[in-house]
Amino acid sequence: MRAILSVFDKTGIVEFAKELEKLGVEIISSGGTFKLLQSNDIKAIQVSDVTEFAECLDGRVKTLHPKIHGGILADRKIKEHMDTLKKLDITPIDIVVVNLYPFKQVVSDPNHTLQDAIENIDIGGPTMIRSAAKNHESVLVVTDSKDYDEVIEKMKNKSIDSLYRIKLAQKAFSTTATYDIMISNYLENISGKDTMPQKILLSLDKKQQLRYGENPHQQAAYYSSDSIENKGIECAEFLNGKELSYNNYNDVQSAVDLAMEFDRPVCVAVKHSTPCGVSVADNVYDAYIRAYETDKQSIFGGIVCMNRKVDEKTAKEINKIFLEVVIAPDFEEKALEILKQKKNIRLLRLKELENYSIKKFNQYKSLGGGFLLQESDSELFPEELNIVTEKSPTKEEIEDMKFAMTVAKHVKSNAIVVAKDGATLGIGGGDVSRIFAAKSALERAGQKANGAVLASDAFFPFEDVVTLANKYNIKAIIQPSGSINDKKSIDECDKNGISMVFTGVRHFRH
Repeated sequence: MRAILSVFDKTGIVEFAKELEKLGVEIISSGGTFKLLQSNDIKAIQVSDVTEFAECLDGRVKTLHPKIHGGILADRKIKEHMDTLKKLDITPIDIVVVNLYPFKQVVSDPNHTLQDAIENIDIGGPTMIRSAAKNHESVLVVTDSKDYDEVIEKMKNKSIDSLYRIKLAQKAFSTTATYDIMISNYLENISGKDTMPQKILLSLDKKQQLRYGENPHQQAAYYSSDSIENKGIECAEFLNGKELSYNNYNDVQSAVDLAMEFDRPVCVAVKHSTPCGVSVADNVYDAYIRAYETDKQSIFGGIVCMNRKVDEKTAKEINKIFLEVVIAPDFEEKALEILKQKKNIRLLRLKELENYSIKKFNQYKSLGGGFLLQESDSELFPEELNIVTEKSPTKEEIEDMKFAMTVAKHVKSNAIVVAKDGATLGIGGGDVSRIFAAKSALERAGQKANGAVLASDAFFPFEDVVTLANKYNIKAIIQPSGSINDKKSIDECDKNGISMVFTGVRHFRH
């Protein structure tokens, strides 16, 4: 039995080779792998001694030779194949152990050059892997050092069956496919990435098996990808509590997306992937208290996200209610001690939360057997708001309208947000009618709506929202415009002394 060992990541390879030797396997190798095995008294044969052809072109050509690939690809069941090997003096290769040049690590270095990337595109490695995987009935292909112990154990027990061979072959093809996707996406970015490409290549790594999906009868898992530009929950450090559930992941990402919109200290409370309380303030404690007071009932069992370090004072307030997850860029040591008193609360540290930025990236949504792809909603409103009423809003009202529209952008359509002094007072969303959403938001705000502002993610089809807002003494309204009835809404505002501004930017979130 003969094996070829050619690995860049040499984790466990010496121990694995020694076990192969004990089992009577002849080892051939090349380059750094050969030198490492030789220095550890392993009787490896150099590839060039097998091929009788010296490696050349700075090592680009080593294993690309009939005496290697003939030995790998020959189908042992086909007599003509075996006769050809004998005629050409080619020894069959039964085990291929290969991992690839570190392309991902190289291009992750911000100081790398294009030439660095090109030189780390492996050619011989993927070719051997694919050859062995294709001929898996005759050749065992090993691409992951985590499989070394199991392979040895199965060889000792003579329990390597066809299903195990297929399992390793599938893993091998997955390895080369992922590698090619990384290279393709890298070169696409350099050549000028098409926002809506003709082909989408994604490679997703399973990060966590979840207990269940949205409901207990649904299986689920969490995957992340280096191919997708947006970075969020996958960058977080888990500090305490049970593993995140499927719904937790959704809710946390929704909270993070909204929190990243603000440069001031902010607290975002989320329930079922939609905000239930949001506030900006001079410090994280005040932001939390005001977000909590928006809807003391809905925040229970929800998610809280802050873009500043959580201090002891804030932690004490948080611990007064039940929350599923608290996520922040950091926690004071004393704050962590306090929050960890509740052993099941999930605490996540996401340092990126302090970096205010609205980045454009691609969003994917599964749809039956296909996907919808769109750019993320990275706009808010123009620098200059279009005042369309006789009455102009005050400077404070303009600030509140901008705040309310930022929140509305992250509320499910139809979205209505009532706010004052940098805090939400009532949020309505996900209704089939805009007036239903307005009623929900204004009823939640109650008497606190007096003198507040109202934001809508899309235009008013009728003047009924303005009429209702006037009953709660709303002083200013911000909306995109675009309805044939815009004039009716403007007239209704003028009749009631309400100022209104148009943004021209809609924020549907379905």
